[in-house]
This record gives sequence, C-alpha cells and structure tokens, in this order.
Amino acid sequence: MLSFFSALCMPMQIALAGSPRQKEKIPMIHPDTKLDFLGESMGHGVVAMKLIPAGTIVYVKDNLEIEMDASHPLFHDRFYREIIDKYSYIEPTGNYVISWDLAKYVNHSCSSNTLSTGYGFEIAVRDILPGEELTDDYGMLNIEQELLCSCGSPGCRHKIQTDDLMYLSNVWDEKVKAALLNFNRVPQPLKQLIPIETLLELESFFLSEENYKTVGSLYCRTKAERQPESQVV
Repeated sequence: MLSFFSALCMPMQIALAGSPRQKEKIPMIHPDTKLDFLGESMGHGVVAMKLIPAGTIVYVKDNLEIEMDASHPLFHDRFYREIIDKYSYIEPTGNYVISWDLAKYVNHSCSSNTLSTGYGFEIAVRDILPGEELTDDYGMLNIEQELLCSCGSPGCRHKIQTDDLMYLSNVWDEKVKAALLNFNRVPQPLKQLIPIETLLELESFFLSEENYKTVGSLYCRTKAERQPESQVV
C-alpha cells in the first residue's frame, strides 16, 4: 500500500455472530493491534498489543474497503491522486484499494513478519511479540514506481522493485505455506470475514500442497505506465 506507505515502513477485529450492522463495524486488521507513533524518521506504524502467533490472519480485504479503477475521476485530481498513491495497493485486476482502518499504516520491511497470500488475506509468518511492529513487504503490492529501501533489516534489498512479485514469489510462497500449516492451530479472530469459497480453497491446500495458490497470482499485468525515477520511502 504505498507510494505507497514508506519503506522504512509500509498493512481484522473479531467477526462476531450478529446482524450485518454489527459486522460492518468490525475492522479487518487484527484486533490485538494499535496505531503508534514510532519516531520522526518512521512516523506511524501498527504495533501488536498481544502475542500474534505465526499462522494468524492479520488482515482481510472486506466489503468496506475503498476500491476504484484507474478511470475514476479522482485520479485526475492532483491532491487526491497523491493520497491514492500513498495509501493504496493494486490488485491483480488493476483496481486500487485503500484500507479504511489501520491497515494502511502498516510499514515495509524486507524481512517482514507478515506476508500477503493468494487467498485475499495477510498472515503472520512468524510470532509477533507484544510491542512489536507489524510489517509487510511492499514488493507484493504491485507498486508502480521503484522504491529505495532503508528498512535496516538483515535481508534488506535496498530497492523494492515493481516486478518483485515475479521474481520473489517462490521465496514468499515457502514462508506463507509454512505459516498456513498453523492456520487451524491458532486463534483466528478474523476467520469469519473469509468467504466460504476461500475457506474451501484453503481446505484443498491442507489436503494436498499441489492445490496451493501462489502469491504470484497477486501480480497485476495491467499496471499503469510507471514513472522512471525511484522514490525514497
């Protein structure tokens, strides 16, 4: 989600049984998280308030997300275009999505503790401790411009490329598959936000790894023309 967030940086609540009105109030980022100010260089980020075990869904795209295609009139307004570029990610369809809750404040790390999956949600790929920042990998978000990275992680790539999904999907897939093996062993407060069809796809994967849906399926092949210069994030 960028200009998408910031590469020091780059992002549900318990889906309780009840009326549709009740469910509409449920955030799609994990309930045991909060927005925190991390310092002048980092700005804001999302921090765990309790242990979030590996294999836990930490984000679900729900029906309250703001979604628009590149023909939307706001893309021709410079003020709104800057906001869209900063806080959106691009789906395989080419549509731009802006999260309505804290998810848009999740920062980037080249050694992120959460990753996107091919199933419409993000998952913790290792235990996230209380007080630890939740981080994502912007390379999975179909960014339109190369970003210079100074996340400082041991595996820092120094650049987040527009086509990282094409070249790093195998690495990410191994981490996601390992995390998914814990899916039914840990609390899943966001599970009720997952469509039945997706749950069936997951069950198919649990039966046979051959049925796994790669993160490479997130790649958008119809991205708008990219800017040649890099951005520092």
